[in-house]
Amino acid sequence: MAVLFLSDAARGAVFEAAFAEALPGLPFHIGAAPEPEAVEYLVTWTAPADLAETYPNLRLIFSVGAGVDQFDLAALPPHVGVVRMLEPGLPEQMREYVTMATLALHRDLPHYLRQQRVGRWEAGRNRPAAERRVGVMGLGNLGRAVLDALAPFGFPLAGWSRSPREIPGVECFTNLGAFLARTDLLVCLLPLTAETERLLNADLFAQLPEGAALVHAGRGRQLDHSALLAALESGRLSAAFVDVTEPEPLPADHPFWSHPRIVLTPHIACQTRAADGARHVIAGILADRADEPAPGLIDRGRGY
Repeated sequence: MAVLFLSDAARGAVFEAAFAEALPGLPFHIGAAPEPEAVEYLVTWTAPADLAETYPNLRLIFSVGAGVDQFDLAALPPHVGVVRMLEPGLPEQMREYVTMATLALHRDLPHYLRQQRVGRWEAGRNRPAAERRVGVMGLGNLGRAVLDALAPFGFPLAGWSRSPREIPGVECFTNLGAFLARTDLLVCLLPLTAETERLLNADLFAQLPEGAALVHAGRGRQLDHSALLAALESGRLSAAFVDVTEPEPLPADHPFWSHPRIVLTPHIACQTRAADGARHVIAGILADRADEPAPGLIDRGRGY
């Protein structure tokens, strides 16, 4: 039995030290394993193409990031479990990012930044939070953390997910059209699946109230870039914070870089902290050895 770490070497050193303390009898390798057949646990961002042949006794793949959409789940051996990162700093960071973006859009920061660039001093109206209806797409750990963070500001809050949810103080929807119709500021935190790819498109934007705003911190392939640009040009959307794109980074001539109504950040809403990530993986291995599901084990049929 062994663990193989296939990611950033500096982060791997933090994992190695944590494993040496918590599981000193478990071999931990970075980059390559001298005996691939001994590898039962793989910590990585992507899966090697020859995974099944190289690691015949693999039991679990741990993602070093919050998502698992980078894996071709259909190509993985059916007996291998896939575990998403549940590092406790991820909800904390997402709360910070979405709160920052929501307040910036609520207080018209992109508009005032445009005025600053041209030397214009002109005050607009400060709209009460009670008049800005915020809707969060995705009601997992990150979505619930964001809703908790936004509650004290007084925004009317709603959430959308495919399965029914009940969250105190939040109007929960499974009907996407009804959810969009009442949402002035849309926050996307959805995982990437076949159903959510390019979900943020012209049809979806047309269902939002005129002048709505977008915070996109889900996955890059969920956003139709041309549709967002058209919605901003027409006034359907007033502004957007975009943290994830496809590809990353964007080409140097991409219009998002200089668009006056887009605040673009380089996929920094959440970053896995190595020490906390190591503790999560260790907990998952201990659970697996006790014949219990590892925390963060996904349903491969659903993709998350």
